[in-house]
Order: sequence, then structure tokens, then C-alpha cells
Amino acid sequence: MSQAARIRPATLHDAAAMATVYAPYVTDSVASFEEVPPTAEEMAGRMSRAPALPWLIAEREAAPVGFAYGSHHRSRAGYRWSVDCSVYLADQERGRGTARALYERLLPELAALGYVSAFAGIVLPNDASVGFHESMGFELVGIYKHVGFKNRAWLDVGWWQRLLRDPPAAPNEPRPWQQAASR
Repeated sequence: MSQAARIRPATLHDAAAMATVYAPYVTDSVASFEEVPPTAEEMAGRMSRAPALPWLIAEREAAPVGFAYGSHHRSRAGYRWSVDCSVYLADQERGRGTARALYERLLPELAALGYVSAFAGIVLPNDASVGFHESMGFELVGIYKHVGFKNRAWLDVGWWQRLLRDPPAAPNEPRPWQQAASR
């Protein structure tokens, strides 16, 4: 059996590798509603948005094979304790436990920063992603019907939620991810 992928904080130097891993999700599937894959510069810009949230990269034999990150759920102030999370793997990395390893590191980091709820939007149907997210403790909270149009078809997006910690009565402000300082 092969070694597990190495999970580490991503830096801006990893933006090109992450853009490469992500591109097939844009060009070859409906998993992303983007129509043009982001460039390394665009990916770096996403990583640099404030306040900083975790971006993690998985490597196998020093080659990037996947990544996961948190992003802000909505822009209104009352949503600031909620985050969206995503994970993307290179084709050859699927089924090797790497997505689980990425989320097992990402979700506790988000909780430690003060976030309460994590959400994952999944274009349906996608049994593999649904099964993975449910195995990580996410629960279906709703489906947006016909919310996106790609590849000449209207698509549904299911939303899954996982509590990262018990909701406090008077929450402290979420803190920015400190790894961002070393980028």
C-alpha cells in the first residue's frame, strides 16, 4: 500500500499547481460552474482574500495531487461564522483517502478560528461527493433546483452543512488564518 499524501498549508507559490488540479473540474465536468479555468494569478488572488482562511495542499512524492480550502459563505455580516469548504483532487488521487485527509485537517482549523458551520455545495447528481461529505459528518440541508446552466443543461446544487462546534450564545469574531502571514 502506498504512503498517504502529505498535507501542508498552501502558499502563493502553490497557486499554479492548484490551478492545474482544478482546471479539469471546469473544462471537463459540471462540478464547477466556472466556464474558464482560473490562472495561477487568479488562484493566488483567491488565496489572498481577507480575512484569510485556510488553503491546504496535498502532495505525493513532492507533486501536488489535491487541495482544500475554506471560503466565506456569504457577504452579509451575520454570516461571518459560516464558511464554505471545497476539495479538489487530481484524477489519479481519487479513492486514496486524500480528500478525507485534507478535510480532517481543514475542518478543525476552521473551528479553531471561530467558525461555527461549514457548508459544501455539490452539483447533482454526484454520488461520490455526496457520500464523501456525508461520511465527514455533513448533512443535506436543501437543494437549489435548476440554479446553474452549464453544458447545455440546467443543474441542481445540493447544500450540505456540518457544525464545526456548538454555536456559542455570544460568539467571538472569527480570527484570520495565521498561515497567511508566511505566504
